[in-house]
Amino acid sequence: MTTRRTRPAPRPPEGTPPPAELARQARAVLADAVRIARWAAVERDPSTASLADRAQERAAAALELTPLQVRTGWDRARLAGLVELHGDTARPGWRLRAWDRDDMAVLRGWVALFDAWSLIHPAPADVAPTAVAEVVEAVPQLLSLLQLSAGPVLVPALLDLLEQRVAELREERCEVPYGLQEQPVPAASDAPLPLLLDWALEGLSAVGALTLDAGSSATLTPLGNWAVWVKLEQICVAAQSPAGNIEQSAEDMLRGCARLTPGPARAEYRAWLAARTVSSAVAELLGVARGEDALLRGLAFEALRVVGAPAEGEVRTAAHEPSLRPYALLWLAEYDGADPEDAAEVLTREEATWLWVDTAAAVADHGEPQLLLRHLDSAVQGTVPALLDEVRAGGHPRTVQVLVALAAAHPDPALAKAVRRAAFQVHTGGA
Repeated sequence: MTTRRTRPAPRPPEGTPPPAELARQARAVLADAVRIARWAAVERDPSTASLADRAQERAAAALELTPLQVRTGWDRARLAGLVELHGDTARPGWRLRAWDRDDMAVLRGWVALFDAWSLIHPAPADVAPTAVAEVVEAVPQLLSLLQLSAGPVLVPALLDLLEQRVAELREERCEVPYGLQEQPVPAASDAPLPLLLDWALEGLSAVGALTLDAGSSATLTPLGNWAVWVKLEQICVAAQSPAGNIEQSAEDMLRGCARLTPGPARAEYRAWLAARTVSSAVAELLGVARGEDALLRGLAFEALRVVGAPAEGEVRTAAHEPSLRPYALLWLAEYDGADPEDAAEVLTREEATWLWVDTAAAVADHGEPQLLLRHLDSAVQGTVPALLDEVRAGGHPRTVQVLVALAAAHPDPALAKAVRRAAFQVHTGGA
């Protein structure tokens, strides 16, 4: 998380509304999801986590929504990081707590929903999954055309582009029947592409990325236009200046250090710790680590490494908490003299996989897509299929969001499709 390129902050396209206005639009798209997430945050009935029929009825009555609206809003809340599931309990995600005050948290939550548009709007049941996957892979090119056009684009023009892109995808996979090598690649029109184009446009419209004019044309919304742009640029939570961190809370101090390299960050940790009693500083850092922001969890344990021996007792206690256990075990291994390169050997395969997902969540929330791709190489499984199998079984509350972000970033269409399929299976509870 400390390997970052330094470059001038990119400017959004001319005419893009300011972040506050974009965040207002994103809040409007996710208004029902926020209401349901806040309702779920105070409900401790186990049926709430899966939004069983009884909980769905209670939510509909309390919020004056239909059961379908409740179910839709619940799915959006999960995908946008507004609510997280821990066993049978639904807990508010860190974005929900920041929703009213942090425009960037709102926008990143909406981008997570945008990335998951194909989960929000199920594909037609009678269409082959392969055809659906081809269209999902082709959608970024359609979005690029919509952005370049800076206005309405007729649906027939989008269909032409979709047919071309699907044909290219098939040619890249060399889908030529054996014994008919001289024949052209099967026509994309063999698949129900007009139906699937309608599905894709409706799905993107459902998450607020575009508007449809009576089915004849599509236009990117300001949010959609901005999202297409940010897919080409880094999305980062604005880092605070290191100055003044000594007076900040642990959470604000860690956020202020998030973009620093390890050396300057350790200097900030030492200055912050020097102004506090050890016991209060350790307790405050562990309190931040128990939150939902995975980046801060990792940084909190980096600060605890600076504390050293006085933190040992509290860290050993924290090792009994599932969400902190991998971090605590690595801290203790290094404290006992293990080389940081070898410390990961103390983790079980399940713990290492949980830590991989947690770190991936931090990268997805605060880093660049390239970092997420590089993070793939650190998985203990060695292959993407093996990683997906164990990640799906790991039960990390951010699994779906991590897989959706990874699929959106991965340049290999086949691997991206496999990752999207795994995200869909985790989201729907499938095997």
